[in-house]
Amino acid sequence: MDTTDTIAAVATPLGQGGIGIIRISGPLSRDVGLAVFSSARSRFAGFQPYVLHHGWILDHEGRSVDEVLVSYMPGPGSYTGEDVLEINCHGGPAVVQYVLEICLRRGIRMAEPGEFTLRAFLNGRMDLTQAESVAEMVSAPTTMGLDMAAAKLAGRFRGKVEELRETLEGLRAEIAADMDFSEEEEIAGLADPQGVLERIGRVESGVGELLDNFRRHHCLREGMPVILAGKVNAGKSSLLNAILGRARAIVTHEPGTTRDYLEEVVNLQGVPVRLTDTAGIRTARDDVEQAGLQQGRELIFGATLVCILFDQSLPLDEDTQELIQEVGQERALAVGNKADLGPLSPEARDWLAHNGVEYLSISARTGQGVDFFLERVRQRLVGGGSEPAEGELVPNIRQRDKLDKALAELTGFRQGLEQGLPADVLLTHLEAACDHLAEVTGRISTEEVLDRVFSSFCIGK
Repeated sequence: MDTTDTIAAVATPLGQGGIGIIRISGPLSRDVGLAVFSSARSRFAGFQPYVLHHGWILDHEGRSVDEVLVSYMPGPGSYTGEDVLEINCHGGPAVVQYVLEICLRRGIRMAEPGEFTLRAFLNGRMDLTQAESVAEMVSAPTTMGLDMAAAKLAGRFRGKVEELRETLEGLRAEIAADMDFSEEEEIAGLADPQGVLERIGRVESGVGELLDNFRRHHCLREGMPVILAGKVNAGKSSLLNAILGRARAIVTHEPGTTRDYLEEVVNLQGVPVRLTDTAGIRTARDDVEQAGLQQGRELIFGATLVCILFDQSLPLDEDTQELIQEVGQERALAVGNKADLGPLSPEARDWLAHNGVEYLSISARTGQGVDFFLERVRQRLVGGGSEPAEGELVPNIRQRDKLDKALAELTGFRQGLEQGLPADVLLTHLEAACDHLAEVTGRISTEEVLDRVFSSFCIGK
């Protein structure tokens, strides 16, 4: 894509709303604004930077289209680092699209997904971790995800990674300089191997901390998978509807209504949960139903937590017992539904206790115990102090992969040093580790990486 021309896009979600914003970035931004804008002030002498100008948008025939507010932000003091003009018009889909079309007729083009933020990256307004945090912030399902994105947007993640990289770069320079003056290459630059290992260890510790944060917290960004499983007519769909407060799943007296699965995202006090209602355990009646049952089993064994529902007014059947044992006590939560019809039998209670499975009682029909159920789900997901601290730095998947590779190179350096390998061989590990850390922040980046990162953005961001 050409990043030197002028682009435009709608920067607010399409649909009915009070305000819609058209964003224009590039060298023609101001000229386009002057061409389509008619000020409400008789003494209007052009756009003053960082000031809202009241007036009307005119179409190509000079007709007034909408009453608007326009702001002009010259580069480099704008989001993209280029001249930027933003038009605040009324938020109806027709008026927003028409205003955009009027602007595009002035010799500029439609922006591609993420192109505004790409230009901000290319113009040095932000590094790659900050650019990625913009998309993370826009899509954050809860305030926890928002806090994690905000810490990266503020540049703290970049600062941490750059600090680690600079430590390695300093060590590289020292070893390389010593090699130039050493007559014994195999010991060059390593007169103090213990000191070198201590510095490597500090970097390993820093990278390891970021990787540990990913392992503990990345699901708070995407949502933790929780499955509702069990036999047909156990009340899974009724529970899903009770949690959502609306009839998301079809509920009838006929067993087996859900043939594949339904998924909804639920916010449990800041913890995003991907709650999935799977097809009930039963013998398939046709190929479609068999595919749905198989899909449900795959989801069950890939979930963080499996809530296994059963009718507690009836004896605990063998199918439910088998499913609980397959899932295992670490991931299983036994949920006795239909508490309004009767208590759990002593035999079932003894069996659950013997197998070490947590059990709680609810009634999806009356709502009894549902709030406590949700609280226990949240505690099971984030128990043990795994909630992120305020501003904690959590890599995304791309950043995790680069950090993993950097850590592997540091391990190779440590092992090579212990084996007595020559300094020039050890340097290759340091160089590779530095490059991987530079790729985290975008200091080193390829067009393929940038395309992959920014193509996931929405148009207008």
